Amino acid sequence: MSELDETDLALIAELRRDGRAGWSDLADRLGLARATVRARLERLQARGEVVGFTVLTRSDVGAMPVRALMMVALEGRGQEKITARLTGLPEVSAVHSTNGRWDMIAEIGTRTLEELDQLILKVRNLDGVLASETNLLLSTRRAGRR
Repeated sequence: MSELDETDLALIAELRRDGRAGWSDLADRLGLARATVRARLERLQARGEVVGFTVLTRSDVGAMPVRALMMVALEGRGQEKITARLTGLPEVSAVHSTNGRWDMIAEIGTRTLEELDQLILKVRNLDGVLASETNLLLSTRRAGRR
């Protein structure tokens, strides 16, 4: 895959700010022709650089106000099994494999601290989980957002 140029990076940054922006708005912000913006985005999608768009709703933020990242160390080769168990929990929104001290990181959300405590205990009791550390997310700023 070839490198992204400054225009591609600027287009991606604008889409991160407002994924619903129209062709004309993006063209105005970037100082490009509308057709150029459309062609560039189609090329980025065809190359797999832009793989999708998402929406963040009020309920995404409000339904589970206690959010955290849980780093998990595994014993042996049970990563697939633990990943399947974690992704099956309704409080877990994503599981990432990683390197370093921790084998995976789970993004979690609960309604209360008590529910978070129960979830942490549940995960620590899974066969194959060696250790965990959980950090509360106090605030979130998305890259490129105003």
